[in-house]
Amino acid sequence: MIAIVLALCAAASNALSSVLQRRAVRVVAPGDSFRLSIMLGLLRSPGWLLGILAMIGGFLFQAGALTVGQLALVQPILVTELPFTMAFLWLMLGSRLDRDSWTAVAALTVGLAALLAAADPAHGTRTPSGLEWAIAVLVTVGLMGYLTTAARLVGGARRAVMVGIAAGLGFSFTAALMKEATGAISRGATAVLTSWALYAMVAAGLASLVLLQDALRSGSLVAVQPALNVSDPVASIAYGVGLFGESIRLGGWVVLELLGIGMILYGSVRLTQSRPLRDHAEGRDCD
Repeated sequence: MIAIVLALCAAASNALSSVLQRRAVRVVAPGDSFRLSIMLGLLRSPGWLLGILAMIGGFLFQAGALTVGQLALVQPILVTELPFTMAFLWLMLGSRLDRDSWTAVAALTVGLAALLAAADPAHGTRTPSGLEWAIAVLVTVGLMGYLTTAARLVGGARRAVMVGIAAGLGFSFTAALMKEATGAISRGATAVLTSWALYAMVAAGLASLVLLQDALRSGSLVAVQPALNVSDPVASIAYGVGLFGESIRLGGWVVLELLGIGMILYGSVRLTQSRPLRDHAEGRDCD
C-alpha cells in the first residue's frame, strides 16, 4: 500500500510540475524562443520554481516507491500522470473538460486497476547479477536502436509511435536502474554515490528524455503518449520479472491483463485528443 501511495504521489507531482512550468513559461515569455533572459526570468518566477520542486518531489516519491515496492507495480501506476494533468488543468487553469475527457480518464484508471489486480505483482527475492544486467543492457539498447533506426525509414505518426515506444523502454529501464541504486541506501550515502547504477540511471534517463522530445517533434501527442503509456508499464513488468524475480499471475488472468492494457491505450488516445491536454503540450493557453 505504501508503494502505491508513493507512486500516485510521484505521478501527481510530475503532472503538477508540468502544469506549473508551462504556465510560468507562458507568463514570462509567451510565444518567444529561448533566450538567456527568459531563463533568468523563470528563475525569478515562483510558479516555475514550485514546478521544479514538484519535479524533484516526483523523483523522490518514485525512488521511495521503488525502494519498498515492485517495479511491476510502481511503473504502471505512473501512467496516472495523464489524468492528474487533466485534473490540474481543470483546477488551476479553468480548462473546460467535456464528458469525453472524463470518460477517457475513467477508462485509463479502470484499465490500470484491472491490469494490476489481474497481474497481482509479488516481490522478487533476488538481486540481479552482473551478467543479467549486461544482458538487460544489450537487449534494451538493441531494441531501442532497432526502433529508432527503423523509425528513420518511415514518417509521420508511425515514426512518432516507434520513437515513443523506444522512449518508453528507456524510461522503464531507467526505473529498473533506480530500483538497483536505491537498494544501496541501507548501506549508506557513500554506497549510493559509488553505485554504478546511479550513473547508469542518469544516462538512461537523459537518453530517454531526448528520445521523447524527438518523438514529439516527429508527430502529435495523440501518437506519442499512448505508445509511451503502454510500452513503459509493459516493459517494467518484464524487467521486474526478469531481473528482480518479481512474479505476476498468468493463465486465464492474461485475458484480464490484456484487457487492462487495451483500456489504458484507449483512455490515453482519447485523453490526448482532448483540446486542453493538446494545448498544454503545445504551450498554448488552455482556456
